[in-house]
Amino acid sequence: MDKILEAVVMSSYPNNVKQGLVRRVIEAAKQPMDSEQCWSMLELSTKLYLTGDTKYKREIGKEVLEVYGHYHPEEFEEFFNVRFLLSLLQEGYGPLGKRSHYVLDYIQLGLQFVLESPSANSIFSLLRIEVLRKVCERPSPKQCAKISKLLTQHPQCIPTGKHQVLFCQQLIRCIGQFQCISEGEEDIMEFLEQVNKVSGLLQRIWRTQTSAILPSLKELFTIISSTEEQEAPSNALASVVQFVPLELMDGVIRNLTNDDSITDVQMMTAIGRMIDWVSWPLGKNIDKWIIALLKGLAAVKKFSILIEVTLSKIEKVFSKLLYPIVREGALSVLQYMLLSFQHSHEAFHLLLPHIPRLVASLKKEDSNSATSSLEQLAELIHCMFFRFSGFPDLYEPVLEAVKALPIPNEDRIKHLLGQNAWTSQKNELACFYPRLASKSETGKIGLINLGNTCYMNSIIQSLFMASDFRHSVLNLTEGNSQPLMTKLQWLFAFLEHSQRPAISPESFLSASWPPWFTPGAQQDCSEYLKYLLDRLHEEEKTGKRIYQKLKESSLMSQAVEHHYLNKTLIEKMFGGKMMTKIRCLKCLNVSSREEAFTDLSLAFPPPDRHMRGSTSVLPVEEIGPQFIEPPENSSQLTGSPWIQRKAPMARDPAAPPMPVETLGFQDPGEAANPLSGNASGVDAAKDPLLAFGEQACAPKDSRSVPDLINYFLSPERLTAENKYHCEKCASLQDAEKVAELTEGPHYLILTLLRFSFDPRTMKRKKILDNVSIPVVLKLPVLVTPEETEEVCHRGKDRAAPGSGFMSVVYDLCSVVVHSGISSESGHYYCYSRECTDTVPHGQPRDGAPKLAPDKQLDFEIQWYLFNDTRVSFSSFESVSNVTSFFPKDTAYVLFYRQRPGRQSCPLHEALAEAGRLHGEPSLHKDLMEAISKDNILYLQEQEKEARNRAAYISALPKSPLWWRDLDRDKDDDSSSGGCSPAAGGGGSGSFHGLVF
Repeated sequence: MDKILEAVVMSSYPNNVKQGLVRRVIEAAKQPMDSEQCWSMLELSTKLYLTGDTKYKREIGKEVLEVYGHYHPEEFEEFFNVRFLLSLLQEGYGPLGKRSHYVLDYIQLGLQFVLESPSANSIFSLLRIEVLRKVCERPSPKQCAKISKLLTQHPQCIPTGKHQVLFCQQLIRCIGQFQCISEGEEDIMEFLEQVNKVSGLLQRIWRTQTSAILPSLKELFTIISSTEEQEAPSNALASVVQFVPLELMDGVIRNLTNDDSITDVQMMTAIGRMIDWVSWPLGKNIDKWIIALLKGLAAVKKFSILIEVTLSKIEKVFSKLLYPIVREGALSVLQYMLLSFQHSHEAFHLLLPHIPRLVASLKKEDSNSATSSLEQLAELIHCMFFRFSGFPDLYEPVLEAVKALPIPNEDRIKHLLGQNAWTSQKNELACFYPRLASKSETGKIGLINLGNTCYMNSIIQSLFMASDFRHSVLNLTEGNSQPLMTKLQWLFAFLEHSQRPAISPESFLSASWPPWFTPGAQQDCSEYLKYLLDRLHEEEKTGKRIYQKLKESSLMSQAVEHHYLNKTLIEKMFGGKMMTKIRCLKCLNVSSREEAFTDLSLAFPPPDRHMRGSTSVLPVEEIGPQFIEPPENSSQLTGSPWIQRKAPMARDPAAPPMPVETLGFQDPGEAANPLSGNASGVDAAKDPLLAFGEQACAPKDSRSVPDLINYFLSPERLTAENKYHCEKCASLQDAEKVAELTEGPHYLILTLLRFSFDPRTMKRKKILDNVSIPVVLKLPVLVTPEETEEVCHRGKDRAAPGSGFMSVVYDLCSVVVHSGISSESGHYYCYSRECTDTVPHGQPRDGAPKLAPDKQLDFEIQWYLFNDTRVSFSSFESVSNVTSFFPKDTAYVLFYRQRPGRQSCPLHEALAEAGRLHGEPSLHKDLMEAISKDNILYLQEQEKEARNRAAYISALPKSPLWWRDLDRDKDDDSSSGGCSPAAGGGGSGSFHGLVF
């Protein structure tokens, strides 16, 4: 019969004819048959099954074997003996070089017919040894899957005792070497199925023998932490972790992170490879294990490992959000990596260029998974905006991408940040602040944040960029008996000449720290600035004089020279004077008091106060290369649709006739006159709007800095509980109070009073109103008739002799921005530029000042953005739009520099002239030596860090370039399949890139 069957199978008949003949042979085999005939048929069917060159032949062999197993069990058991199986497993079957790949399938097929036979235990014992030997030989994924299938179906063949633990460990080593060569989707799906069979066997063993779990995990960690392997272990190892019971997680992680025998390089290599597992599809709990290990490393303060791994892997994790099949796990890992990396903006900023593309892709996908991920991603991004504010130029494209998505409230943001931080002790991360490889491309130097000290850093950078002040500080000589000023000089010198990308202001912070400030807490930068300037002023005023010689103008009289040289440097640079007048409305008696100031604190008008729109702004869009002159006649002003007149005010009888730029008192009996026809008359001269020249074209209800100044300078009624005690009347009377500037400072500091106390919540709240900031500001300054005549004689005023007010022009040079909704929290950063004189050196000083024809007024001066250690180029456009894009980022403190050459005082002209003549100041010997030594030290530090970093980085596992995922998404829009970044697209190549 075997000859007949062989002849039929080998014949050239069609398969349907063969099938009919084979069916007859099989039916005949069910009848009683002698032993010899059975053996012949079993040998033939074994040959067909193991070496058949077609699937048809193997199917016939299988069918015949099953019939003989059922109907001739004794002969089958005799044939399927231990010796035969040992030969199959060790020597194989078939001609040399063409051994059969179906031996394990054959054994699995035959086992079902000998389970009850006396030889069964011998066979099981043999197989327990042989499967262990097989996995030690590192079989292919396909063969490993066959072993797993065999052992899953016949668990009696699974090795026992110590051999079982060894078997699990060797099986894990096999998985670590699995590779899928083909990029075809069917082949990849087959590979995934093979891996799942192997890992499923491990799960079966662990379920019945929990003592094998920990040794298996130890072997797994040994594999992924190895730094000696030429090739990284397969991501298929992720399939092993998913079956480890979660209740073991805490103990496993604790043992790993506290094991002193594991080096930092090994741990970093292991966690880096685990993070790569986020690309393994259908894996469960992988993200939980990754996050648990990251948290475990944070608990034992392995911050250097966490930083290196996060910075090297976060972009790859982010790119996996494109793929729905792994998106959930990747997003969980990304959230923890970002929310825990709170000491530096580095990790978040790595993702900024890629966020808009990912958001666009997820919106295009339009699936539940994409929608949910977009909302979670937007929440994460806003947490990062909150934590690392002060980068408006970088964040603008990202904000535009997520503007339509929900914004979490501040409590939710604080909860997420507080829940995930590596440590609550900021000083533990002090040495891990952003490593900057080189100086900013701007050439400017940043300041290290020493723990919520951004308020100081922004003020220091603003003062440093005030070039006249900086030059004066740097020109101080040794032994000036001003310890705080000396520390500021050293800080400025390092900011000017250090090779470091950022320096630590620790010494200056400790010296200038207001005693009531709480260490580590956010503070009010305006409060710090006032305290600092007052300290510096008092230090010099009490006898520790500045040893500084300024070249005085030849026009300065000896009396004036003596007057100004008696001023402190703070008074010279930031000091102004203001006259406060109070007029009794009954007797019209006026009392006045002059006081000095270093800044003007500008309150916001009440919400119901109508903003007149008067400004001192020269419209940004109208500023050209020429110096902007005021209108020649009143018709230019009254003819403008932007000009609205404030109610005229009664003249002070003692005051001379005043020009157009005057502020005075309002007569309670006089009605407002919106449009006065005669600008040269007394009433028109009282118009405070015209004191500020033209109006910038701003939205009708918007506020501007000139609006706030007008409100500051406008008369205030003192009535009811605020009545004024008039000495002349000897009683409380209704009165009117007004402030007038009598001397404009060289640097005008304006503080916008954004923080007010809310009695309902008992907290200080922030006014988030957007305030437009003029790049050029004109202030009305009250002058005496003698000063007016002197200025007019020098051709520097448009007003007629005898006028009381004149416009002093200021250029914006710094804007300190507060990001946040409370003075006790948030972040400070600043925009700054070095304002230079608009009068070129060597130009005649007795005529109207003009600019060089090739210079654009104000707009060619480069703006910089100072945000702690980071310094970048910026623009006035960014300054103007920051609040529009980031409502919590609002201008708080403004620095303006008086433009020389017009109504500036002789001192200011002398300061400007000194700066032009002397250029950059030369530093004294000790200071230069200190800077030189520190620069050499920095280079040595860089060299040492580069070596150490190279050792760390070389240990990180090599992986495919992460950005290919994003690029592929852009290019594969037209492809089809089920595994693409979009819901219904993506080819097999993109799936292969995801997994491998």
